[in-house]
Parts: sequence; structure tokens; C-alpha cells
Amino acid sequence: MDTPGATPKRRLTLAMIAERLDLSTATVSLALRNSTLVAEETRKRVHALAEELGYIYNRSAASLRTARTNIVGLVVHDILNPYFAELVSAVETELGRQGQTVILYNHGDDPQRQRQFLETLLQYRADGMILCPAAGTTAKDVARIVDAGLPTVLIARELPDLADVPVIRGDDRAGIRLAVEHLIGQGHTRIALVGGQQESSSAASERRAGYEDALRAAGIPVDPALEFPAVASRRAGRDICGDVLAAHPTAIVCFNDLLALGMLMELKRRGIDPGRDISLTGYDDIDEASVWSPGLTSVWNGQQEVGRIAAETLLDVVAGRRPEQTRVLVEPQLRLRETTCPPKA
Repeated sequence: MDTPGATPKRRLTLAMIAERLDLSTATVSLALRNSTLVAEETRKRVHALAEELGYIYNRSAASLRTARTNIVGLVVHDILNPYFAELVSAVETELGRQGQTVILYNHGDDPQRQRQFLETLLQYRADGMILCPAAGTTAKDVARIVDAGLPTVLIARELPDLADVPVIRGDDRAGIRLAVEHLIGQGHTRIALVGGQQESSSAASERRAGYEDALRAAGIPVDPALEFPAVASRRAGRDICGDVLAAHPTAIVCFNDLLALGMLMELKRRGIDPGRDISLTGYDDIDEASVWSPGLTSVWNGQQEVGRIAAETLLDVVAGRRPEQTRVLVEPQLRLRETTCPPKA
């Protein structure tokens, strides 16, 4: 609070900083936005003086001049899934280098919540959006937002009939195929598939297709009794374990690592040793997969690469540049650890 009778403090302006440093206000403005048009040494001087004086950049005023807010929406369906945590980190790192502020939103696979947030991004004039569509999202839903002026890049899931909207994701069909082919190579023929309850998710359908591709290529019939839809969580992995074991598989392929880790805990609780008594694979290769005991065999799904490429692609779209590729599939890799083995006699 000002002391009664004291002279009110003058509001700090760009012009004051410019005068102190003998620079133009345009240069100071660019420096505070970390523009590469300003030499690094000059940017450091400007930021140091702004910090000393307690100056806070007025981004809303700047956005009126530049028609840019430097705000990007990042919308996913399950931030508790470490796959998305790793992807989000990659996006934030890449966009942060370009002075972008990321607003993260978790829609929980609820299309209505997703729609409300996308409209909020439009209302606040965000520069763009990276979106993992909620299950049930239609091409029309996304096209409506893009046509309203919000540049968009899809990640992890894609939608048909959106040729002009870039999509960056791992190659889910090839990834599951790698895991199943590895198990077949060890001699397994009764291979259970666990996960993928959301038929409207492109990732779910692609992974199921990869599972069936590998079986058919090896001449093994696809047995619906060995497919177990489930939500992608540790709890679901624990809860469904008994049903899966009742089908007598010698190997289990899970849609993601959370399911696999949940099953691993329940198998050990039942006295069944993954990697000796039964084979188990996950998907995504989150950090936990390599540090558990036993180490979980998993398919790396390229989350860091997906995040980095999605950020770069969005910046191109926002700048009016057409990306070289509008559909990028990051090549998966099978990471072999301790939870797979030949079937017991």
C-alpha cells in the first residue's frame, strides 16, 4: 500500500528499459519475447534490467500488436499415464525453446469436456493446439475448430477424413506385431491380448490388427477367447488377471505398460513368475518398465519423438508453413528384458 501523501510510483514501460539500455522499444520487446532476431547478449541485458526493475512483460498488449499470444493448448486423455507425461515433457521442452507457453488439459476421453476446452482456446486466441482426440471424436469436430482459426496437430490417435490436419504418432500396428512375433519365435501359440476396450480409438484398433497380423502370418488361428478388452490401468491389469489365466495362455501381450505392470504384480501374488512360468509384454516402454523386477519386456512407442515432432510441426503450421509430412509414424522398437521366455513344457 502507498504511504499517504507519497508520490505514486510510475508504471514501468518498455520505453524506460529501452532508454536505460540505449535500445529501441521494438528491440526490447523482441528481447523480452526471446526472439532470435535479437543478439543473445542483448537479450540477456534486457532480461537482467527487467528483472532488476521488477518489470513484467504485458503479453496481452503485445498480442494485440502481433496477433499472437504465444500460448499453445496441449490436450490429452490421461495425464496419469506416464506415456503422456513423457510426451508432454517433450512438447513443453521444444515449445519452451521458442518462447511458447503450454496450457495442459486432460479431457478424460469425454468429448464434451474436450469441446468446451477447445472453444476456450479459441476464445483466448491461442496460437495453436496439439490434441490427442477423445474417444468418439469425429473429423467434423476437429475440422470445426481448425476452420474457426485454431491450427491443430493430432498426436497418438488419428481420425479419418482429416487429410489437411497433421498427425504424429507411433506405429501401433507394427509395434504390437513386433511383440507377438517375438513370442511366436520363442514357441508360443496361445498368446492372449489384454486391453483396448475403446473401439473408437484408432490406437486400439491398430494394435489389435497388429496382433492378428502376426498370428495369421505364422499360421496361428485368431482365437477371440484369448482377447480381453480392458481399460489401460494397473488396477485393470490386476483385476483381469484371473480371467486371462483361465484361458490358459502361455504368453500375454498387453496394450500398454500400465496394464502389464498391474498383471505382473498379480501374477507374482499368485506365485506365477513372469519370465519363467509365463511370458508377459507391455507397450510404450515407460521409465518404470526398465526398473521393475523383473524388468518388463516392452515396445518403445516413441513418445519423446512424437512430442518433439508434434511441437515442431505445430510451429510450422502457426507460421503458415506447410509441413513436409502431414502423417508421421514413429518407428517402434522392441525392448527385451526379463519377462519373456519359451513356453513351459
